[in-house]
Amino acid sequence: MTLTSTKVAIAFSDGVEHELTVEPGQTVLDAAVAAELPILYQCRSGSCSSCIATLVEGEAETRPGASSTLLAAERAEGKRLLCVTEPRGDCRFELGYDSAAGTAKPVDAQAFVNAVEKVAADVVRLELELADGYWMDFRPGQFVQVAVPGTDEVRSYSMASTPADLPKVELLIRILPGGVMSDWLVNRAKPDDVVKLSGPYGAFFLREKVKAPHIMIAGGTGLAPMMSMIDSIRATSGRKPKVILSFGCQSEDGLFHRDAIDLRQLWLPTLDVRISVDRGPAPDGVRVGNPVEVIGNGETIDPDSVAYLCGPPGMLAAARQHLEALGLSPDNIFAEQFTASGA
Repeated sequence: MTLTSTKVAIAFSDGVEHELTVEPGQTVLDAAVAAELPILYQCRSGSCSSCIATLVEGEAETRPGASSTLLAAERAEGKRLLCVTEPRGDCRFELGYDSAAGTAKPVDAQAFVNAVEKVAADVVRLELELADGYWMDFRPGQFVQVAVPGTDEVRSYSMASTPADLPKVELLIRILPGGVMSDWLVNRAKPDDVVKLSGPYGAFFLREKVKAPHIMIAGGTGLAPMMSMIDSIRATSGRKPKVILSFGCQSEDGLFHRDAIDLRQLWLPTLDVRISVDRGPAPDGVRVGNPVEVIGNGETIDPDSVAYLCGPPGMLAAARQHLEALGLSPDNIFAEQFTASGA
């Protein structure tokens, strides 16, 4: 256990750097919040990965008894969740976002249900509209927390819409047997219902200034933040980067948004789409296999590419290993892990 205070440097991607004093038993995030640094965070319990950073100097470990959603490969690369990390002496962390990213603080808001649409056997598209007097700035790829009406439960979902679509917010939600949110969506949700939101959260968002190719690998409803990013890229002025979207579901009846994806290909000529299912049969234009292995198959991948991964933990681990083998730097790979709530 740390017995004396330590000095911890926090460096943002735009060159802004701060030095913190971290007291014994204090996490790096606690010290950063106390110092009013613009750090992105949400759960403060190691379960959301919003406060992810890279340890580049010194030693820092997860505090005893705390849990972490980091993959083994991420830890090996020096990744740490600041909310459960205590320094073991002076150290330095680098963040994968600029110092302006954390200046937009999460807010509480109310929204009305506009539409509840079943788009696949186990996926619902929920369209909300912020009520008058509420607003929420976010970056494409970030998520919100949604309070399940009539319960004390809260669930997190990435926005499939863009900031330009506000006050409308679109979410893609997987239906789970016995799920609290699933029960509300399937049995009771209707237009004009009131829903409470908070956000935005997360360090997983589009790096707008990157002109190198973008690689997006999505499993299931992990497609949601990719749709937000693709639409935001399309709306920006100037030269558009090449975008590879590899989207996979377990089976044909789980596929969704194919028409929406086709439309994006018409709008954005630099968009290259690969769709797959884990098991057949597969409809025309869809391959059988996982969405990871098609990346780099018979093609040269630009080592400066930036990659976005969103889906279950196993897919993320496989994708990270595959992309690094293709020459991508771990610093250019950003991931959002989707796990079932279990209730």
